[in-house]
Amino acid sequence: MSKFVIGPHMRLQEWVAEEKGYFREAGLDYEFVERMARPQKAAAGTDSKYGAYQTFEEGRDAHVSCACHWTVNMAASNGHGQLWADAYTVTPSGIFVSPDSDIKTPEDLAGVPVTVGYQSGSHYSTIQGLERFLAPEDINLHFGGMLFSRLELMVNGEVTAGNAFSGPYYLLEQLGYRKILDTSFMSAAMVPDGVDPGDVAKYFEALKRAQHDIDLRHELYTHYYLKELPEKFHDLADVRRWGPGERIVFETYTQETFDTTHDWVVERDIFPAGDIGTGSYAESVMTAAE
Repeated sequence: MSKFVIGPHMRLQEWVAEEKGYFREAGLDYEFVERMARPQKAAAGTDSKYGAYQTFEEGRDAHVSCACHWTVNMAASNGHGQLWADAYTVTPSGIFVSPDSDIKTPEDLAGVPVTVGYQSGSHYSTIQGLERFLAPEDINLHFGGMLFSRLELMVNGEVTAGNAFSGPYYLLEQLGYRKILDTSFMSAAMVPDGVDPGDVAKYFEALKRAQHDIDLRHELYTHYYLKELPEKFHDLADVRRWGPGERIVFETYTQETFDTTHDWVVERDIFPAGDIGTGSYAESVMTAAE
């Protein structure tokens, strides 16, 4: 049997569990792979229709891979793996503008392009956040590529506003960018076909121990953000000032949550009618009990 492949997700938990030996102590025969795919960014005036969902369509290498729960929900509904229902995470996120921007409130974003990732957490969370303030026709999304690509557009001053989370969230905050709206969201874990649920349970057992360490002294571990942050940003980043990032919640991603989320995506026409999948909780999730 091949080793259980673990890849970090621009968060601290995997790095801490690896440092402390928690994966090994949980009994995993594993390989820890330090990598992060970085597709090219879109120019400010163009769109990149490549995001988290497309990476699941192509297939990810890790035996557990995380993304926003909207995308994992839809990908699992389309047979691209199963959503791990025994835990989810809460990911701090926000829409930022430059320090000298005239934009002060969410209402000021009417018609303004907000840079997000296509069918990724920033896409859904921007809509979810702004629809309390703006009519649907006034929400203007610019699809600027993946997480670090959007960060580059923001830092270079190529876009007016953008949604950021994880390391980019803290870097923009550190550089004085103003958060116009909090868009924090749930993330979920995807398990590809053929992965032993028992191994996934061991993986999360290790992450639970790491989560406790992060809750207690997150400042001891923020240096790990630099492991995945592109080197071009290292001179700007003072990770000593950054926060703990996303937090894993060891509670059930319920059928009610699944159904409500699936319906929310469908109602907003984010996916073509032929790509909405079965929407079946029973077929789309995996638990340790299996």
